[in-house]
Amino acid sequence: MAFWTKLRESTQTLQSQLLSKKNELQSATFRDASMAMCALVAAADGSVDPSERQRTASLIASNDVLKNFPADVLQQRFNDNVSKLTADFAFGKVSVLQDIAKTKKKPTEARAVIQIGIIIGGADGHFDDSEKAVVREACLAVGLDPAEFEL
Repeated sequence: MAFWTKLRESTQTLQSQLLSKKNELQSATFRDASMAMCALVAAADGSVDPSERQRTASLIASNDVLKNFPADVLQQRFNDNVSKLTADFAFGKVSVLQDIAKTKKKPTEARAVIQIGIIIGGADGHFDDSEKAVVREACLAVGLDPAEFEL
């Protein structure tokens, strides 16, 4: 099976799993961690070009689980996290991983944040090594084994 086909099927499966938990994913902690994860994946290579920012913002706006939250709030949180990461990636990464780690006490939220990161990373058909690396770091921040997600 081609890598692209496998990645697309995997992201569809993850999205279905997220939708089944939609009613459990309504906390501010989940919202903030999700936007931190989206920004982290978008900036995984150390920069975020305008087209990447727009593509990620479109994915956020179209994600059914994230529709639990006002779009303008999501956009603001995403942009704030991207700004932190582009100003100083190492320092910004510490900050966004702290936001992600706040879901550790709620395994459903923690798993969902990781799934969102994988969906965002694979949206362009190429889940590259830098994106996988930051998602693995996020897994460790929330106490999940990256192998569970085949990372």
